[in-house]
Amino acid sequence: MTRAEDPIPTPDTDPGVPLGPGVRVPRSALRAAFVRASGPGGQNVNKRATKCQLRVAVDAIDMPEDARARLVAAAGSLLTDAGEILIQDDTTRSAGRNHDACMDRLREMVARALVAPRKRRPTKPGRGAVQRRIDEKKRRGEAKQRRRPPEP
Repeated sequence: MTRAEDPIPTPDTDPGVPLGPGVRVPRSALRAAFVRASGPGGQNVNKRATKCQLRVAVDAIDMPEDARARLVAAAGSLLTDAGEILIQDDTTRSAGRNHDACMDRLREMVARALVAPRKRRPTKPGRGAVQRRIDEKKRRGEAKQRRRPPEP
């Protein structure tokens, strides 16, 4: 089957866009808009809409709930009131490359959210470390005592 004969994916057959291992988002949940960018580009920047604004609904991302909570926390100010992550990029003069950069940032955020933080195991200093600390405190106190003038 040639490229021209590929069937158009429907919502039933579309596997979605992969964002990480085992994580996909339906194409319908991704919305990319291109607006005028700021920065370098000369006259081109005034004529072309190359800045990419990628919006993705967090609820539409197929991932475990604990990872979703970490994603929402990591999104911070990128999260809108509507529950969407808004990623913007205008680093290049190409709309396609800016869109790819937005997708890469989204994939990076999802990959970081999938990694569960390691649980902290509380520790306490060893007996030798405690003894050394106390000995040093005593030495410092004795040195300060020697600086005082003798009592009459």
